Amino acid sequence: MNLCAVLLLLIARVCAESLEGPTAGCTFEEDSDPSLCEYRQAQEDDFDWQLVRTYSWPHMTSDLTRGSYMLVNSSQYGAGQRAQLMLRPLSENDTHCVQFSYFLYSRDGHSPGVLTVYVRVNGGSRGNAVWNVSGSQGRQWHQVELAVSTFWPSEYQIVFEATISSEQKGYIGLDDIVLLNYPCYKVPHFSRLGDVEVNAGQNATFQCVATGRSTKTDPFLMERRNGVLMSPYSVTSSIGERRLVAWFQVGGAQRGEQDLYRCITQSTYGAAVSNFAELIVRVPPTPIAPPQLLRSGPTYLIIQLNTNSIVGDGPVIRREIVYRASHSPWSETHGVNSLTYKVWHLEPDTEYRISVLLTRPGEGGTGPPGPPLVSRTKCAEPMRPLRGLTASEIQSRQLLLQWEPVGYNLTRCHTYSLSLCYRYSTAAGGGASGNNATVRECLSVERNTSRFTLRDLPPFHAVHVRLALANPEGKKESREVTFQTEEDIPGGIAPESLTFTPLDDMIFLKWEEPLEPNGLITQYEISYQSIESSDPSINVPGPRRTVSKLKNETYHMFSGLHPGTTYLVSVRARTAKGFGQTALTEITTNISAPAFDYEDVPSPLSESESTITVLLRPALGRGAPVSFYHVVVVEEDGSRQVRRRELGHMECFPGPSSHGESPGGGGGASGAPPYYYTAELTPSSLPEATPFTVGDNHTYNGYWNTPLDPSKNYLIYFQASSNFRGETRINCIRIARKEACKDHKRALEVSQHAEDMGLILGACAGGLVVLILLLGAIVVIVKKGRDIYSYPYYPKKVNINKAVMTYRQEKTRKLGSLDCSTTEHSTLQQDDRTTHTFMDSHNCTARNEQRSTVNESSSLLGGSPRRHCRRKSSPYHTGQLHPAVRVADLLQHINQMKTGEGYGFKQEYESFFDGWDINEKKDKTKGRHDTLLDRHRVKMHSLLADPNSDYVNANYIDGYQRSNHFIATQGPKQDMIYDFWRMVWQENCYSIVMITKLVEVGRMKCCKYWPDDSELYGDIKITLLKTETLAEYTVRTFAMERRGYPAKHEVCQFHFTNWPEHGVPYHATGLLAFLRRVKASTPPDAGPVVVHCSMGAGRTGCYIVLDVMLDMAECEGVVDIYNCVKTLCSRRINMIQTEEQYIFIHDAILEACLCGETAIPISEFELTYKDMLSVDSQTNTSQLREEFQTLNSVTPHLDVEECSVSLLPRNREKNRSMDVLPPDRALAFLVSTEGDGNNYINAALMDSFLQPAAFVVTPHPLPTTTADFWRLVFDYSCTSIIMLNQLNQSNSAWPCLQYWPETGMQQFGPMTVELLSRSTDDNVVTRLFRVTNITRLQEGHLVVRHFQFLRWSAYREIPDSKKAFLNLLAQVQKWQRECGDGRTVVHCLNGGGRSGTFCACTMIMEMVHHHNMVDVFYAVKTLRNSKPNMVESMVSVLTFVNN
Repeated sequence: MNLCAVLLLLIARVCAESLEGPTAGCTFEEDSDPSLCEYRQAQEDDFDWQLVRTYSWPHMTSDLTRGSYMLVNSSQYGAGQRAQLMLRPLSENDTHCVQFSYFLYSRDGHSPGVLTVYVRVNGGSRGNAVWNVSGSQGRQWHQVELAVSTFWPSEYQIVFEATISSEQKGYIGLDDIVLLNYPCYKVPHFSRLGDVEVNAGQNATFQCVATGRSTKTDPFLMERRNGVLMSPYSVTSSIGERRLVAWFQVGGAQRGEQDLYRCITQSTYGAAVSNFAELIVRVPPTPIAPPQLLRSGPTYLIIQLNTNSIVGDGPVIRREIVYRASHSPWSETHGVNSLTYKVWHLEPDTEYRISVLLTRPGEGGTGPPGPPLVSRTKCAEPMRPLRGLTASEIQSRQLLLQWEPVGYNLTRCHTYSLSLCYRYSTAAGGGASGNNATVRECLSVERNTSRFTLRDLPPFHAVHVRLALANPEGKKESREVTFQTEEDIPGGIAPESLTFTPLDDMIFLKWEEPLEPNGLITQYEISYQSIESSDPSINVPGPRRTVSKLKNETYHMFSGLHPGTTYLVSVRARTAKGFGQTALTEITTNISAPAFDYEDVPSPLSESESTITVLLRPALGRGAPVSFYHVVVVEEDGSRQVRRRELGHMECFPGPSSHGESPGGGGGASGAPPYYYTAELTPSSLPEATPFTVGDNHTYNGYWNTPLDPSKNYLIYFQASSNFRGETRINCIRIARKEACKDHKRALEVSQHAEDMGLILGACAGGLVVLILLLGAIVVIVKKGRDIYSYPYYPKKVNINKAVMTYRQEKTRKLGSLDCSTTEHSTLQQDDRTTHTFMDSHNCTARNEQRSTVNESSSLLGGSPRRHCRRKSSPYHTGQLHPAVRVADLLQHINQMKTGEGYGFKQEYESFFDGWDINEKKDKTKGRHDTLLDRHRVKMHSLLADPNSDYVNANYIDGYQRSNHFIATQGPKQDMIYDFWRMVWQENCYSIVMITKLVEVGRMKCCKYWPDDSELYGDIKITLLKTETLAEYTVRTFAMERRGYPAKHEVCQFHFTNWPEHGVPYHATGLLAFLRRVKASTPPDAGPVVVHCSMGAGRTGCYIVLDVMLDMAECEGVVDIYNCVKTLCSRRINMIQTEEQYIFIHDAILEACLCGETAIPISEFELTYKDMLSVDSQTNTSQLREEFQTLNSVTPHLDVEECSVSLLPRNREKNRSMDVLPPDRALAFLVSTEGDGNNYINAALMDSFLQPAAFVVTPHPLPTTTADFWRLVFDYSCTSIIMLNQLNQSNSAWPCLQYWPETGMQQFGPMTVELLSRSTDDNVVTRLFRVTNITRLQEGHLVVRHFQFLRWSAYREIPDSKKAFLNLLAQVQKWQRECGDGRTVVHCLNGGGRSGTFCACTMIMEMVHHHNMVDVFYAVKTLRNSKPNMVESMVSVLTFVNN
């Protein structure tokens, strides 16, 4: 009943409201007052609307309808101009409906413009148009409704705007603007739009509810106060489509999107606008300050939350902390109910980041974490000691120890130290008898490692080791583990412990146990060899003999030795590991008394009253030559003392006395019979058994041979004395007994017979003297009549292709004698000494023609035999103070000069400059240094226009047996090039020897005086024909033409490039090969050889001296370096500039004499090789073995100073073996740096035959040097890697591991290595890599081919297959030709023997290809000059060359 009443009341109210009229508006009727119409024209538009009353308007047309309305004539205004009509502001607490009519018409159908309606709220911006219409709508009025839903206290204002179109034709009219107080019928109206509040970052959703006539097809929009429009994401309708709901969303609202929003819908019937609702965005709170640390421990942190000051909006309803380890992405969050909090269960020594979270109401109300507190927990004591300490490898001097991995779970701290402590006992006093002392040491071990090599330990000792793990909070030590090092070879026996007692034929030697036995001594080995003897009959050096002694025998008695002989005695101890170092000493046996060759007392030859003639036989020296002889006369008195001096007795007559001074004269107190020396004879006067007359009344060396008393009995003794180093030994023998004369007549007959014999001998001697004088005069006359330089310099060519002999056999057979000394004869009556001139001493046709005792199995400069010296004179004269040195004595001479204290190379070199007075030279504009002596200078043919053009800074220098064989000159300057070539043309020179670079140490040393193609110098044209470049020198061949001369002249320039201006080459091997090439290439009839360096001295002089002296050594067997240099300096000063150059000349000549010429033509190699392998039945050796022994003797031995870089502490771990180290001069330093900037790697640069530094030889990379290995390959642009060992081929602590990727790409330090391809056969695995340095990408990449040779088993000198190895060489050569000038990395296990074999074979293949010859000795010697361990067996190279 009540419900029906309410419904009736509502219906009645609605009907009453429908009967009411409009509450506001403007109808523009003609009879109304315009001032009462509630509108106004805008001030900021372009023109005003025009009120038109058609009944009184003079411009009325048929296009308009009759009535009163507001009008805009589009034809009167410009396109785009606007006119605005604004109603008064309205404020209602309900929905208003604004109704109006519009007119848009143009006769021809053009658009008169656009009519737009805006709703401005609270005087703000007009916003977007809520409704608009355009185009010609016909000649009629159209009614539109606007449903405006605003609520008090907001007010709104409707703005009508007319905009002129581009056609500018037609009319826009507005009429009957009415504000109704009831809802619109044609358009819906919006319910109140509520405010929305969200937290920042959340989605804000507005719900627009429209009631009335609407469809889903009508556009719904949401407008932001700044004019931005949004489309709904969802629209739904209720039953009957009288209610539509549209949802709008602001995604992830931020503080900047806080604004006013309203809903709009449009249709052809009008538009609806809602009220503005506010989007409120709240910012979740965040603390301003980080938490504060109150206390920390190993597993906890106590903090205080600082939340009094926040950024953002409150209120705070919840507090939390979030924390994580700095190195971890995982975090944990804990709720907090108080202002302090203890964070538990943390890891020790770990850095944590702790922040505070604050939350306000609403979804997403938790703000971002506040500033973090970064704090670290304390360390905890190590969990326990390290376990598992074992020795994975035990050697004699080192232990490779390993233990369990060191992890954080054990250390409980990131800051910790790991120490390895060890101790062992050793004999403090040395040897077994010393007191024991304990060595203790603790070593710091690198963190994060579980292995360590304990080095420098004593062999065969118990070593006690323990590990100590410590951090700031505590320390844990492991239990001590004992290890026993293995035995090693013993140390050397102390030289001072060697004591000996020498006798004449025995030596008693005693020694002590080595100070470092390094194990159990099992035996001693004693070797001895005679090395020097004062007795010329003893052959030295003698054979080496060896004796073994038991471990408890530290003494030995040598017997059966030679007197006066020095023995080199070596003693070494042995353990189970082998022999130790050798202790050497030299012991000289005492000399013995000379021995006589008398079987019994001989009979006298003749006898007179006062004389007796006996036969004197030379005594045999024992340990020392006989110094002198004495004939002793003893007056016989019949006593037993006289009878004691029988044959073989050693009691002789030491006191020198003459007749009348007999020590026993008169039967003195001594009781000895009287005796006297009647003669003293020298050994040279008694070369053979010679008669001697006792009592001939002559004086012999100060002793009067007085006639004997016929009335007395005499005993005649012959006594010989040897004196050596202050030691004298005497032996005497009775050779005759003279009875007193009883028959005077018989004595007279004997005397007469002796006188007759004397006359005969005197006549013969006189005739012999006359004959000698006559022959001497003839020789002098003949020598004066000969020309000094008549001997031809070049001998005839030797035919090396004889029917039976091979190359080496003929070379060996035709070697002449190196000893050109003569044997002088003298009589007993006089000492005849002969003085020889330089020509005589250098004459190879010596009288005895005896061969020297030195090894003469190789020629000095070539395979040709030594030429015969038929010259009569030489420009190089031997001085008396500096005689020539025999080649056999050259090594000893050089050693003496280098080690002599009073006189050596320094004093000898300085003597060249004594008394020099160099005068001023002419035309210094053409001379770089004052080196020119005018009397020997080269005089040029003067040019017509320049009378002074005869000058050039050049001197003639004599060669060996050839006058003016050289021209020494300076390197041409730019203004001297023409003069240089004029000289070459004038002197008909074929060879130019250049021993300088164009630029050295940044300075110009010589002008480039030759063309690259063809060039004209004055009237001389020089054309380059060909260039041959080798590792140490270059040969250029030129064609030389001159204007006005029809003939061409060929010239060869030999340019040695391996000699610096100041200093000398490290070795002479390359220079000697260069010199041989020049000599072999220069024709016999060519002019002088032009030699120049920078200033034409120093190096130029060295070259000329070497050339001359090697010729002299080959011809005469002697060298006269001092006088040769002195003669050169008389031709051109400063020819030897430094003492270093002077010493180098000696060393170079010695190397040439020791090594000789070792090149073999390829056509002779097979026969020569077979001959070299054959073993001599007498010597039980072969030429190959002798040559290899020679190679070993001339191989340089490295000192510690020469390997200083490799021995630096920071570099020791980069060496696989400390026994194989490259010298500093050959090191290949790394260019690119990494980490600590260490640029060392165990690698050496080696020359090939054609290219300097063509090989880079290195051991197999260690695990720690793999990155350095690839840096080496990249830095030196290496295009090939040769691997000659197998993987894991090592028993050391560093096995041979794989250092390349098998698939894809792998990074080693800054280097990336990518495998491009791989191929395999039975012999070689070939891989192609692309290598890039990621720190130097601008340099691009390097393509490298890796050759892994599979056919060389461990512990073999040569590969398993020669054919496979030769195939490897061919593959590498082919790849290198394709790649150009790239270097080759060669490695084996230690970077020595196998690598050297490969490099040597490569060099020999280059020799064969370019010169058709083989020189194995030169190839190996060149490699060993850079690294001595290259090529361990000559067979390993010769075998492959022969194939």
